[in-house]
Order: sequence, then C-alpha cells, then structure tokens
Amino acid sequence: MKTTFNVLFLFFLTVFSTKSFSQKMIESYEPVKNDSLRVGIGENDFLPFIQKGYTLMLPENKEIKGVLIFLEDSRYDKKNHSSKQMYTPATKQDFAVLSVSTEIPLDFYFSKSSMNSTHNLIKEVFNKHNLPNENIFFLGASLVGHRAMRYIKFVKESDFKFKLKIEGIVICNFTMDFTRKWYQHKRDIRINRIDLWEPKFINYLLEKYLEGTPKTNPKNYHNFSSYSYFDEKNENVKIYNEYGVRAYIEPAIKYKLTKQLRTLYDNNSTDIVGFLAELKLAGNKNTELIVLQPEDNPSSKKNTQSTWDAINKDELMDWIQKQTEK
Repeated sequence: MKTTFNVLFLFFLTVFSTKSFSQKMIESYEPVKNDSLRVGIGENDFLPFIQKGYTLMLPENKEIKGVLIFLEDSRYDKKNHSSKQMYTPATKQDFAVLSVSTEIPLDFYFSKSSMNSTHNLIKEVFNKHNLPNENIFFLGASLVGHRAMRYIKFVKESDFKFKLKIEGIVICNFTMDFTRKWYQHKRDIRINRIDLWEPKFINYLLEKYLEGTPKTNPKNYHNFSSYSYFDEKNENVKIYNEYGVRAYIEPAIKYKLTKQLRTLYDNNSTDIVGFLAELKLAGNKNTELIVLQPEDNPSSKKNTQSTWDAINKDELMDWIQKQTEK
C-alpha cells in the first residue's frame, strides 16, 4: 500500500511539474535571400544572408509577467543557443523569451535598416501575441549584447510611437570600446599568433562602415561604442543610466596570455568595468559586476559564449525578478 501511494505521489508530482513549467514555442522566419555580404578584401570574403525572423517562448497557462529579449543571429549563434538556456528559469518566473534575427550575417547593427528591422519585428511580436510591455530585459554575450546596446540607443534617438519599457540590461563579456578593439586586432595581425579571420573581418567592417580608422575618424568610433576609454565625454553611457545593469566578465588572463599572447588591454573586461565606472559617475546606483573565476567555468575554451554558458541562470532570474519589485 505504501509503495502504491509513493508511485501515485511521484506520478502526480511529475504531471504537476510538467504542467507548471510547460512552454509554447512560436517560430516565424522568412526564406533566405539568395545573396551575400562582402566581409573582406579577398575574392572569397563573402557571407551568405541568413533568415530574418523570430522565435518566441511563452509560458503556457500563465499570465506573462515580462519578456527577456535576445538579438541573436538565426544561424551564426546556433539558432537561439543563448536564449534557450533561459527558457526553463524564465518559465518558472512567468517570463516569455524572445529571440530576434535580421537577415545580415554577424550583424553589428552598423545600419539603421538593421535596427529598424529589429524594431519592427519586436513590435509585430508584441502586438500579435499580446505581450505585456513591462518588465523588459535585454540580455546577451558577444554580438548579442552589442546589438542590444545599439538597438536601445537607436530607439531612444528615434521618434517611434512604440517603445519598450525596459527595466534592465544583462551584459556578458562583449566589446563596448571599438577603438580599443581596432587596436587589439591590429596587434593580433602584427604578431600573427592566432587565427586572423576574426581580426581581419571585424577591422574591415569597422573601417568600411565607420569611414576610416580610430586615427582618421575617432568621432565615429566613439559614437558607435557604448563606452570608450578614449572618449572624454562618453555621452552614450547616459543612454543606459535609467536601467538596472548586471554585468558578467571572465578575464581569463592566464588563458589569453598562454593561448593568444594577449595583454590585459586586449580584453573585453576592460570595457565593461570602464562602462560601469562611467555609469556610476553618471548617477546610476543600480549596477552589479559578477566576475567569473576559473572554477566557475569548466570549459576548456574561454570566449564570450563559454562565459554565458557558465552563468547560473536561475540566480540571474532571481536578480531579474528583484528588478521588477523596485
């Protein structure tokens, strides 16, 4: 009798848990254009376009409290790899998760057309699926985080009727200072100790779309950067002053020195710490820095994605929840 009771108890517990954390997935992507984008000076330096669209995770049978937004590529970020890690923690706390992609491969949001595309997709999703425009959080590592900063800046400087009510930003190990990044890549190319595809690719795009180098056109680099050590005014920092900001860094100094011969200056952590310092100077009292230690990330690779993968997502959702209570 006791065994039967235990079996029934476990059965009902499993059913209840499954029902409590059940999710509804919605995908909407356009066909891929038969076109490509030049990303270098070589004859084969082209990347094919990707699918424009979105993936939305909705907690079923629950009133949605807020929305987590990731501006991920539909291809190069392994199709919502980062946002999927938030599905279960978000569902537990009644949050939807939205991942949005433009058609541009590895999109840096240099153009207004990309940011307009993202804005229109977000607006479409909120209207079509009746999402609440409250408790909105942007999250992401690498380009996903950079896009979030660019998009927020773009919307604040535009005259849109639809604007998200953003509560906070979660930034994870990405470049904010593109002056520093350009010099980092010039050094990478000079010493030639790593695969040079990324340094050449990024510097090509920076020089093309920012119309020169930090030496010849520093103003454009400052404007494109969320924060720059070389920008005495750092006007862009004020754009994010009203939000709660949680930042994750993993300096991995010994790893980068050993594997890449990179210096402390060749590290995204310098940008993020500098950004937080400027936010504090601007009066933001709602910032937090989380430094991942070697024991926090067992991955043999130390990059922006592995930093995101190592984050405790349940604890992150607790921070997000607390932001909604302020």
